[in-house]
Amino acid sequence: MDISPKTSNDISFDDFRAQILKDYEIAVLSRICSLMGRKEVLNGKAKFGIFSDGKELPQLAMARAFKDGDFRSGYYRDQTFMMALGLLSPKALFHALYATTDIEKEPMSAGRQMIGHYLTYSLNEDGSWKDLTKQKNTAPDISSTAGQMPRLLGLAQASKMYRNLKDIDATKFSVNGNEIAWGTIGNASTSEGLFFETINAGGVLQVPMVISIWDDDYGISVPQEYHTTKEDISEALKGFQRDESNKGYEILKVKGWDYTALMHAYENASDIARAEHVPVMIHVTELTQPQGHSTSGSHERYKSEERLEWERVNDCNKRFKEWIIESGIASEKELNALELSLKKLVRTAKKEAWAEYLASHLAQKKILVDLLDKAANSSQNKAFIIKLKNDLIALEEPIKRDLASTARKALRYLLGENSSEKEALLAWTNNFLKKEQPNYSDHLYSENANKATNIAEVKPEYDAKAAVVDGRVILRDNFDRLLEKYPEILIFGEDTGTIGDVNQGLEGLQDKHGKLRVADTGIRESTIIGQGLGMALRGLRPIAEIQYLDYIFYAMPTLTDDVATIRYRTVGKQKAPLIVRTRGHRLEGIWHSGSPMGGLIHVLRGMYILSPRNMTQAAGFYNTLMKSDEPALVIESLNGYRLKEPTPNNLGEFCTPIGIVETIKTGTDITLVSYGSTLRLVMQAAKELLEVGIDVEVIDAQSLLPFDINHDVVKSVQKTNRLLVIDEDVPGGCSAYLLHEIIEKQGAFTYLDSAPQTLSAKPHRPAYGSDGDYFSKPNTEDIFEKVYAIIHESNPEDYPNLR
Repeated sequence: MDISPKTSNDISFDDFRAQILKDYEIAVLSRICSLMGRKEVLNGKAKFGIFSDGKELPQLAMARAFKDGDFRSGYYRDQTFMMALGLLSPKALFHALYATTDIEKEPMSAGRQMIGHYLTYSLNEDGSWKDLTKQKNTAPDISSTAGQMPRLLGLAQASKMYRNLKDIDATKFSVNGNEIAWGTIGNASTSEGLFFETINAGGVLQVPMVISIWDDDYGISVPQEYHTTKEDISEALKGFQRDESNKGYEILKVKGWDYTALMHAYENASDIARAEHVPVMIHVTELTQPQGHSTSGSHERYKSEERLEWERVNDCNKRFKEWIIESGIASEKELNALELSLKKLVRTAKKEAWAEYLASHLAQKKILVDLLDKAANSSQNKAFIIKLKNDLIALEEPIKRDLASTARKALRYLLGENSSEKEALLAWTNNFLKKEQPNYSDHLYSENANKATNIAEVKPEYDAKAAVVDGRVILRDNFDRLLEKYPEILIFGEDTGTIGDVNQGLEGLQDKHGKLRVADTGIRESTIIGQGLGMALRGLRPIAEIQYLDYIFYAMPTLTDDVATIRYRTVGKQKAPLIVRTRGHRLEGIWHSGSPMGGLIHVLRGMYILSPRNMTQAAGFYNTLMKSDEPALVIESLNGYRLKEPTPNNLGEFCTPIGIVETIKTGTDITLVSYGSTLRLVMQAAKELLEVGIDVEVIDAQSLLPFDINHDVVKSVQKTNRLLVIDEDVPGGCSAYLLHEIIEKQGAFTYLDSAPQTLSAKPHRPAYGSDGDYFSKPNTEDIFEKVYAIIHESNPEDYPNLR
């Protein structure tokens, strides 16, 4: 076998030998961590383990080709790659396995994600960007199969934007677009739609991404024959191979145990993608998975003895060792000695990590045992508390749950008692929970000074004779101002570019700002969001358009698994200020008039969800979001684009506040809360109710996540003593959420003279046509009659039964 390095720079044999031995050291180190990590799970010290054993060599090759400024978008098998770049130590790996909540000790997610999920830090402590061109970067991994693929597209597209748009300040983000986005995925996961959608989009956009497919012939227990046409993904994807006449992919195929071939393949892929800005796919075959998929099961259950024997013979580390010895680079004795020293190193790291993980628990256990002892001796329920204390003492390796649970149960036995010992235990319990809860719950949204809810309201201003125009014109002209003001804004989606979106809210802006900044895409919602996510992770400010709200479900995996959780799962170390623009609510037909807000507000926690009632409000939300750096979903009212609105003279400047409700009509008899298109019906009903002597107060929720952070609705209920939430979502959807916020969170129940009620759509998709809308969603008569019935219940003499 040829052992020449075949690298772009000639090096001496001694340097080459040192390089080989260093790679072997990392491969063995990673393998030992995998083996010992699995044992830690099986002996109960960790909940779950998934490792990169069997994939070490290709990851070493990828690491060699990976440069400063590059980004990785991978999955949970890339431990060796991270070690090769010096971004993961054995001790940190074990801290991740134990779920240590100290970010210094467990730098990948402070225990929030399972082992195998990696990231680098893109932000300084104040939330500002680090210089990403001077470090090697990895986007935060997710467990969902193929979920890493859509964002890979955007990470690669950012390089294209930075290379071609010269007005953007790329200082911290790119060096002439030379960066590659490296994706990794298992062969079985290539069966997912997100993979195929990304492959197609990458071929169309021609962006510099290199996709590595780790192929070990299985997907958990399911063999290749059930996953892939022709049982070979590179064969199946040959139609994407570029040629002299057609753009597409460079497709390479290499065996995962062939060290030199891997090095050549990855250097070649890097050169092609970096210089030509084209996508490359590397299909790495004949890999193994020595411990099976994860600690959840054994691969001996589903692999034949012949397959298991083949894997033992062709294990990449074993083949690498044999090649090193055969080539005279090192002797078996030398390598055995190295392996022994590495086992000691990993064993020490494991022991130290476990001791560090337990240290604070043991210290708190000692304090709590003393408090329990004192509380027991002063209580009439001494025997019960002593048992709790002794059970805690018996736990040699307690976790935080054990401490919290014991203390809280002990307080039950102290009900009705008053003593300094009880107060001390109560204080410890409250302080412990207050201190620990943020370790699991903070950074869902930004905690920096420029967070969106801190952006002050700036009201629209109007000239004395302000032009009254279609709402879509205000939106269009506001986007025009934003594109001028922020060179890093990129707007894209289906029908977004040439025709300026289906409602002409971007009319003419592609001609003015260019096809890169206002762009059309294919019909592929998940990768539209992926484009936005990846570019947002690299300092751009994308606005990704989903044509209709009903279509957002095609993008939901990327939104809920990735976009909404970026800041949380990185403990504030990365941000993705993606704005998703769509239109929804009332139109006509099952798939063009949906209002699935209940679903969205539950699965997209971590994003802002904004539902403006008109286009001026919507424009204000975009202006606000551009002053912050957080992801949001803005849902424009689908039937509002042609409604007339006066034109503000401060386009691009006025800001609709996030998290603040707006009272659009004052009243005394009942508080009505709604949002979006339904507000117009509510206002019409309010006028008609005045005719029968009922004066309602109308509040526009406008911001659903978050909702009413100043608790203004409860102030209204305190005045009117009645509440009705009106919503075009299904029963129990967003109206139930709003009711929870107002009644439980704000405590409005204290001021109610009547039961709080909701008025929602029927429990099905809206039927087609104007009649379908009338009989499917709340109409003016429904609102009138619902309000009238509530008032009738409290005053039947003045308001006799209507029907």
